[in-house]
Amino acid sequence: MGRVTERRRVIRIRDGAVSTRPDTLVAEEPLEIRLNGKPLAITMRTPGDDFALAAGFLVSEGVLGAAEELQNILYCAGATEDGVNTYNVVDVKTAPGVVIPDLTLERNVYTTSSCGLCGKASLDAVRTTARWQLDTAPDTPVRIEPATLSALPDRLRSAQRVFERTGGLHAAALFTTEGELLDVREDVGRHNAVDKIVGRALQQGRLPLSSAVLMVSGRASFELAQKAVMAGIPVLAAVSAPSSLAVDLAQETGLTLVGFLRGTSMNVYAGEHRLTLDATAATG
Repeated sequence: MGRVTERRRVIRIRDGAVSTRPDTLVAEEPLEIRLNGKPLAITMRTPGDDFALAAGFLVSEGVLGAAEELQNILYCAGATEDGVNTYNVVDVKTAPGVVIPDLTLERNVYTTSSCGLCGKASLDAVRTTARWQLDTAPDTPVRIEPATLSALPDRLRSAQRVFERTGGLHAAALFTTEGELLDVREDVGRHNAVDKIVGRALQQGRLPLSSAVLMVSGRASFELAQKAVMAGIPVLAAVSAPSSLAVDLAQETGLTLVGFLRGTSMNVYAGEHRLTLDATAATG
């Protein structure tokens, strides 16, 4: 199986002084995901938690929603012409009776570590395939303090073990509304890190994640918002900006979307009813 990090020679220049040294880099390799033996998607990812990544990907595609719908996931032997197992091809087998939606019309099958799935259809596709509706009522039991949100980026960063060695990984973490860390995954692609988080929850029979907060490094794209909604996660927070389509999706589905979460500052783009805000400040 591929390693999470690799070593490469680098020329280092510091204050005019030149030296050579080995540098630790995050590994990036392709992963082909097959569904019941048929090729479905290829993503560039950091090796590790591949089964969880595949399972989480299928949650976001509306194929899986419960552990009992998953029969098994295996690495494909003989993935190359000479029969060598590259550990870069996985086959997901669904349980008998699971209805597979038509995925071919909604997206392309190639993804990158930077942009996620290309050509995702529209907001309507998420609304119609989401298994769980997020509670949008003002008195929803899922509430979180802004001060709790403010502490999450530092807690996420401190839990990023590989990032400390490479500086080249995104991360996603699940927290309780009290700020307790539930799980954290790293990957060269932010969407892969979220898939690994969601896939592990599926395998453990914990979907929907209706009382969890998803914290991500970097920006909040439409696809990350989509993955949160498809996993039943009510709150998505990011250290950087959301996209316009991510905000549209959050407003359509009732997702609480927080961006630019840095220190005690943050922007709330949707779902403010889940935050305990001062009423005057919130409307002023």
